[in-house]
Amino acid sequence: MSAQPISPELLACIAERFKAIAEPARLHILHSLRPGELTVSQLVELTGMGQANVSKHLQILHTHGFVTRRKRGLFTLYRVADRDIFRLCDIMCGHLERDAAARRRLLTAG
Repeated sequence: MSAQPISPELLACIAERFKAIAEPARLHILHSLRPGELTVSQLVELTGMGQANVSKHLQILHTHGFVTRRKRGLFTLYRVADRDIFRLCDIMCGHLERDAAARRRLLTAG
């Protein structure tokens, strides 16, 4: 079965979304949000990044639809918009674990 053609415009959109998560700081923020909603202050504490840096990355994640936000009093709470992002991360982590295991076997076989 052949794959459906993908338009250049759609490919560009897909690439933009991948670029948005191709930043370690943003992946760290997403991972920190895995258990549930957090404020910027809580994310600053969990990630060790500065508030301005966390806010900048959250804005990018929000713009690309990876996180949603809601106000609660003076605070803004952020959460992951679609938990499928963790499926992508889990797939990649699985690949990295298998690659590392294969390298260990090669190194210990000699």
